[in-house]
Amino acid sequence: MSADTGTAAEHDGTPASGIDDVTLGRIETEVALLMRLGEATRRRTPTAEHRLLDRAAYVILRQLDAAGPQNVSALAEVLNLDGSTVTRQVSAMQRDGLIVREPDPSDGRGTMIAPTPAGLCRMAAVRAARIRLYDDVLADWTTVDRRDLAQALHRLNQALDAHTRNR
Repeated sequence: MSADTGTAAEHDGTPASGIDDVTLGRIETEVALLMRLGEATRRRTPTAEHRLLDRAAYVILRQLDAAGPQNVSALAEVLNLDGSTVTRQVSAMQRDGLIVREPDPSDGRGTMIAPTPAGLCRMAAVRAARIRLYDDVLADWTTVDRRDLAQALHRLNQALDAHTRNR
């Protein structure tokens, strides 16, 4: 951290208590650019795997792979989305053979959403392609820099999720 932008709180590991408008402005700009460039990179990368799934289907399949079958309400809650949005996406994914609906064993009236082998295969292909892309993009970064970025992004995602849930 350069001396002109750092604060005493930043150096001792405690959260900054004051608002640093310059730093917050840089964060806002960098996050906006990250989102735009992430999508542009996905569209422009010649590797077909990047386009096997849209962003929403990828996130839903990652969640189902990590946590197992879930109902739409649980998916909406964990992904911080509106239930109707998840319902529409799940319907499209079912038409594409990426997920199946199964009876909910704890509630005969409900359904659980589960990934199909084809859905998991596509998700794995997209994930592998993304990992290769980031390995290429970050080729000149040290292992420590990569770990620091992963940790900072994880903390940012946790803070954004907590902020959204507390609203």
